[in-house]
Amino acid sequence: MIVRREDLERREDRNLAPYALPSARSRGRQHLEPPDLYRTAFQRDRDRVIHSAAYRRLGNKTQVFISFEGEHYRTRLTHTEEATQIAVSVARALAANVDLTEAISRAHDLGHAPFGHAGEEVLAARMDAFGGFEHNRQTLRIVEELEEEYPDFRGLNLTAEVREGILAHRGDNADDSPGPDLQPSLEAQIADVADEIAYGCHDLQDGLAAGVLDRAELTRDKPTWWADALAALSGRGLSSDMERRRVKGYLINHLVSDLIENTAQQLANRRITSPEEVRRQPERIVDFSPAVRAQHESLRRYLFANLYRHYEVVTMAEKAKRLLGELFDAYRSNPDQLPEAVHPRLAAGTPLERAICDHLASLTDRGAVREHRRLFDVEMHILP
Repeated sequence: MIVRREDLERREDRNLAPYALPSARSRGRQHLEPPDLYRTAFQRDRDRVIHSAAYRRLGNKTQVFISFEGEHYRTRLTHTEEATQIAVSVARALAANVDLTEAISRAHDLGHAPFGHAGEEVLAARMDAFGGFEHNRQTLRIVEELEEEYPDFRGLNLTAEVREGILAHRGDNADDSPGPDLQPSLEAQIADVADEIAYGCHDLQDGLAAGVLDRAELTRDKPTWWADALAALSGRGLSSDMERRRVKGYLINHLVSDLIENTAQQLANRRITSPEEVRRQPERIVDFSPAVRAQHESLRRYLFANLYRHYEVVTMAEKAKRLLGELFDAYRSNPDQLPEAVHPRLAAGTPLERAICDHLASLTDRGAVREHRRLFDVEMHILP
C-alpha cells in the first residue's frame, strides 16, 4: 500500500476540525512548482526548513546563555525543537493542521542573529538608517531569498501560510496575507503561544541550573506558579536537578492543558466553523484562561527581572554586542575584509549595509568569535 498526497489530503478532510486550514486550500507558493507525490504542501515546507542551512546553524546560536558556556543549556535549535513539540501537541488536541503548525514552529527562529537578543539589538542599531533589522523579518528574508537550495529560484519557496505564520508572533501579516486587518491562522497562533510556553519554562530551568536564579528566593516569595508546582511535587524527596526538571514539566503541562481547554471553549462559544472565521475575529483566539494568563505573565516578569537582566547575563550580552558591532563597523569601513562568499551579492546590487547584516546574522556564536579573531587578533607566531 502506498499513501499518496491525495490520500493525505482526504484524511485531512475527514479528520481536521472545520476551523483548521487544509493543505489543499493553501494559497500556494511564490514560484509555481508541481505538487509532491507523497507529501502535502505543508509537509513539504516542514521538510525544506529542516534541511536548510539556516536550521542547522541554530544548534550553535544562543538562547539565553552563550552556547559555548555549557553543553546542557538550551540553544536556538533545542528551543525550536521543544517549542515545536508543544505546538504539535496543542494542534493535535484541537484537530488543527499539525503539519502547518510544525512548519511554522520549526521556521520561527531562523532569522536570529548570534548571541540571542543581544545580537539582534546591535544589528537593529547599526541598521536603523538602512531598513532596520528584526529577526522575524530576517527569517522571511532567509526563506524567500538567502537560502540557496534550488537552481530555479532563491529561498525555500514556502507556502503563503507558512510565510505568514513566521511573522505571526509579532502581530504582523506577511506581504502575501489576505488582508491587513485579519488575524493569523489558528495554526500560526498555536505556534506563537507554544513559543512563549517553551522559552519561559525552559529558561526558568536553565536559570536555576546555572545558579543565576535563586530557589530560596522563589520559595520565600512564593509566586503562584512556583508554589503550585512545589505543592504538586511535595513529599517526593527529589534532588535539586530532578526538582528543576519536574517544576518545568509541571508548568508546561499546566499551561498547555489550560491553553487547549480555553481555546476549545472559545472556538465553541463563538461557533467558529472555518479558517476564515478565525481570521475575522477581533482578537486572537488561541490563549490561556484569564487566571493562567496572569500566572504566565508573572513568570515572564520574574524572568525579565531576575534572569535576562542578571549581571552575568547582561555582561555576556554586552561583550557580544561589542564583538558584533566591531565586526559591522570593520566591514563597512573596508568591504574587502568581507568573506569571499558575500562579494557576489554586493556585485548583484545588494546594499553594503544589508549584505553585512545578512552575513553577521547568519553566523553562529562560534563563527562570530572566529571572524572577530580573524579581523582583530594578531597571530604572534607569524611575526619575525
